[in-house]
Amino acid sequence: MLRTSISTLAFALAFAAAPAFAQQAAPVAAQAAIPAAADAFVARAEKAIEEFSTPAAQVAWINATYITDDTDAIAAKYGAEGTEMSVKYALEAAKFARIPGLSFDTKRKIDLLRSGLTLPAPTTPGAATELSTIVTRMSSGYGKGKGTLDGKPLNGSDIEAAMGTVRDPAKSQEMWVSWHDNVGAPMRKDYARQVVIANQGAKELGYSDVGALWRSGYDMEPDQFAALTDKLWKQVEPLYVALHTYVRWKLNEKYGDAVQAKSGPIRADLLGNMWAQEWGNIYDVVAPAGAGDVGYDTGDLLKAKGFDPVKMFKTGEGFYSSLGFKPLPDTFWARSQIVKPADREVICHASAWDVDSMDDLRIKMCTKVNGDDFVTIHHEMGHNYYQRAYNLQPFLYKNGANDGFHEAIGDFVALSITPDYLVRIGLLDKARVPSADKDIGLLLKQAMDKVAFLPFGLLIDKYRWGVFSGAIPETQYEKGWNDLRLKYQGVVPPVARDETRFDPGAKYHVPASVPYTRYFLARLLQFQFYQAACKQSGWKGPLHRCSFYDNKAVGEKLNAMLAMGQSKPWPDALEKFTGSREMSGQAMVAYFAPLKAWLDKQNKGKPSGW
Repeated sequence: MLRTSISTLAFALAFAAAPAFAQQAAPVAAQAAIPAAADAFVARAEKAIEEFSTPAAQVAWINATYITDDTDAIAAKYGAEGTEMSVKYALEAAKFARIPGLSFDTKRKIDLLRSGLTLPAPTTPGAATELSTIVTRMSSGYGKGKGTLDGKPLNGSDIEAAMGTVRDPAKSQEMWVSWHDNVGAPMRKDYARQVVIANQGAKELGYSDVGALWRSGYDMEPDQFAALTDKLWKQVEPLYVALHTYVRWKLNEKYGDAVQAKSGPIRADLLGNMWAQEWGNIYDVVAPAGAGDVGYDTGDLLKAKGFDPVKMFKTGEGFYSSLGFKPLPDTFWARSQIVKPADREVICHASAWDVDSMDDLRIKMCTKVNGDDFVTIHHEMGHNYYQRAYNLQPFLYKNGANDGFHEAIGDFVALSITPDYLVRIGLLDKARVPSADKDIGLLLKQAMDKVAFLPFGLLIDKYRWGVFSGAIPETQYEKGWNDLRLKYQGVVPPVARDETRFDPGAKYHVPASVPYTRYFLARLLQFQFYQAACKQSGWKGPLHRCSFYDNKAVGEKLNAMLAMGQSKPWPDALEKFTGSREMSGQAMVAYFAPLKAWLDKQNKGKPSGW
């Protein structure tokens, strides 16, 4: 294929050599030629990246579901090739970025090519291979990582489950420390080297560092986006502080001052989650008398009805079918990893895959029959239905309006896992639907996950933005992490940590280099989507009781937004479904308003904050 590229320098040289009589016409011709060259470049780059994407995704799938030295090596090779290709096209796109006269689509695709890299390698020979090898090594190290309970090794999915059920502080401390020491600490040097290489690549693309590159992907300037995240956090911070105050008091009540003080931060390992990112697993510890017993546990209902992981997946598919979406393809069921294989190492972290950017949709999970995984299935399927909705878009538009949208779709559907929905699918007896006096319990149970997550969702990338910019130097990797955990979450490690550790590496998204602000945005967007869907469905009761299950009108309007992919700026997509062009935390605040009023009463006279 003819490779057409007009650089500013090449045009300047050509113009300087032109005969004097041509000097009036040349600028006009050039103005026409450069947009045409940009169009040709975008078409060429889009085609090449699309052709590479399917085999690269197949290799990544094999590596994630069958971790060996060989699959690591092949994944690293493809990762290096993909990075080199992306860097090449990003650098070429940068030449056209500020050229006037470009069409909307060409300009948008050029911007996407420039900012679409997560970890750009510099053009230095060998840099892409070294960067890919490091990322593969860290990701595989995480996938093979183990902690201990009672001195016995536990893999990632098993230790996550145990953290949710163990109530002995000594054992939760053992699990927390062993996981962070065994998984995080060994990758510290690799991570520091990755930062150096990727920052060099970001600078070649015209960004100050990788963090600025990540923040540029939201249809606004990087600093504007950082300011937007701060604004959103301030909208929901009072709700989080109220929850933190209440939970700290209940933990002190259970464990005593020697384990959890009445004031100050919360000990991270007491919150039922390895990263203290969601606290729903300790709902039994904090549930209010009477109202706290909501009358059912989704996991118990699933087991009582004889659900296995496949049946859980079929039920999740059924929700989307009720909205009018066609069933998932047969290949989904043949190719997905629904349970953990017994014969090999895999990455158990749940993820949704679009292997061929058309219909080869898959989910990778190590599913257990419990309420958490039932929700996760609805979430991950949201990715797949979004991927299929935009599969007729040009390749570079086959993505969410922004990455927060992609995470929010399944979460907003999962908000419809209400008692009414459970009755309609035959899981819950209608006579056991909690009465209105149980609403505080229902809301608190949700807030322990939805609200508790917010500061964690924000700080993961605030930490990495600081690392990439140099505000958090390598000599303070551990201190910088724990300072942000304290500032935003109000949590502290169960034991003292020093700079031989690397606790952020014990969270999957850090070694795998997955930007995390998307999850913070998704927690807020899901309530905006949910509130809009409930209004469209004509719901008149309390917002948290709404289920839009089986509402084809909502499904039709939702599909219209999903089908846009990334073809327009995200405010256009948001407006398509919600009628608003602004992301906001106010829908979440409205949803939890009854709980906030109740928490304020419970917290009266108790120390607030940390």
